Amino acid sequence: MALLTLGINHRTAPVEIRERVAFTPERMAEAFSELRATSGATEAAILSTCNRTELYLAGDDDCAPSVLRWLSGFHDLEAAELENVLYVHRDSDAVRHMMRVASGLDSMVLGEPQILGQLKDAYALAREHGATGSFLSRLFEHTFSVAKRVRTQTAIGENPVSVAYAAVSMAHHIFADMSRNKALLVGAGKTIELVAQHLSEAGVNQFLVANRTLERAQALAEQYGGKGILLSEIPEHLADVDIVISSTASPLPILGKGAVERALKQRKHRPYFMVDIAVPRDIEPEVSSLADVYLYTVDDLRLVIEENIRSREGAAREAENLVSSGVDDFLEQLRALDAVSTLKLFRQRAEVMRDSETEKALRALRNGGDPETVLRGLARGLTNKLLHQPSVQVRKAMVDGRAEVTECLRELYQLDALEADEPTTTEKL
Repeated sequence: MALLTLGINHRTAPVEIRERVAFTPERMAEAFSELRATSGATEAAILSTCNRTELYLAGDDDCAPSVLRWLSGFHDLEAAELENVLYVHRDSDAVRHMMRVASGLDSMVLGEPQILGQLKDAYALAREHGATGSFLSRLFEHTFSVAKRVRTQTAIGENPVSVAYAAVSMAHHIFADMSRNKALLVGAGKTIELVAQHLSEAGVNQFLVANRTLERAQALAEQYGGKGILLSEIPEHLADVDIVISSTASPLPILGKGAVERALKQRKHRPYFMVDIAVPRDIEPEVSSLADVYLYTVDDLRLVIEENIRSREGAAREAENLVSSGVDDFLEQLRALDAVSTLKLFRQRAEVMRDSETEKALRALRNGGDPETVLRGLARGLTNKLLHQPSVQVRKAMVDGRAEVTECLRELYQLDALEADEPTTTEKL
C-alpha cells in the first residue's frame, strides 16, 4: 500500500488561496465520502488549519492526479491554480513530512505546539468518519510518539513564539501601555485561549469574548474577569474595544467594513489594532483601507515570528535527528509486518502441500500399501512440491540475469555453510 500526502501551506500559498481550500467542519463527512470514492485512496485523513490544508492518504500509488482533480472540484477551483502551490510527498517522504509537521518543524512558528493537537483532532475526526484503517492509524500513533519525544528531549517548545504570541507582540507597536486597553476576542478555540493568556500577561485586564455559543465564550472570558457575548452582539460592543483578535472556523467574514466604520465614528477615530488569524478570514480585507485601523493577517506576522524563532534553531536540529530516527523505526516496522504477512502466506502454502501429500499417503495405507513405501513416497512427493516452484523461479531469474535471487536462496538455506561442511573427494575416499 502506498502512502501519499498532498497539501498547501503558508510557504507555498498565500492566504487568498489557503482560505479557499480550507475544509469546514460541516463538509467533512461529504469530503471523506467523496475522496475515498473517487481518488483510489482506501484510507484518508484531512488536516485543515489557518496555515495549511493537507490530505494524508493510503491506497493506489498513482492516485495523486485524481486527488488533485477531486480537491479542486470540491472547492470550485481550477486544477491549475492548485498545481502551482501544491506539494506531494510519497512513502518515506510522506512519513517524514507528517512527523515534521507534528513536531512543529514545518510550522510558520518553529516548534509551536498547537499543530500537534490539530493533527490529533484530524486523526480523531477521520476515525469518527471511518476513513482510516490500520495503515494510517499505525502512522498517526507512531507520529504522535515521535512528536512527544521531540517535546520532552529538546528545547524546541521553550520561549513562546506562537502565532498568538506574535499577534500580542505586534499590539505593543500600537499601544505602549496595554493595561489601558480593552480586547475583543472572537472565537473560543485553542488559539484564542493562547491569545487571552498572552494579552493578560501583557497587562490587558478588560476582555470581551464573542463566540457562536455563549457558554464557551463565558467560560473563557471568566478566566480573565471578562464577559462573554454572542457573535451577533459584536456591533454593539465594537466601539468600546481597542484590540480585536479573531480566530473562528466561519466560512464567511464575521466583521465587515461597515460595522468598523460606524464604530470608528463613535470612537472619534481612536486607533484599532486588529489581527485576523482565521482562514477563511473573519474580517473583511477592505477593513484595512480604513484610517486608524491596523489590520494584520497570519501572513503579516511572519517578521515578528522570524525574530522569535532563532533561539529554537539549535533545538530544531536535534528534533530533526529524532524525526529521522522515527522515520527509520516506522519503516522498519512496516518491513517487519510485510515479512510476517509473507511468512504467513508461505506457511499456508506449505501446509496445503503437506495436507495434500498426507491425505494421499493415508489413502495408500488404507488400501493396504507397504508403510515404508508409502512413507518414502510421502517424503519424496512433499519435497518435490516444496522445491518445484522455487526451482523454476531461480532458473528463470538466472536467465534474466538476476543473480541476487540465487544469492538470496543461498542465504535463506545457508548453502555456503553446507558446502563448507561437505567432505572433499579425498576425504570421501
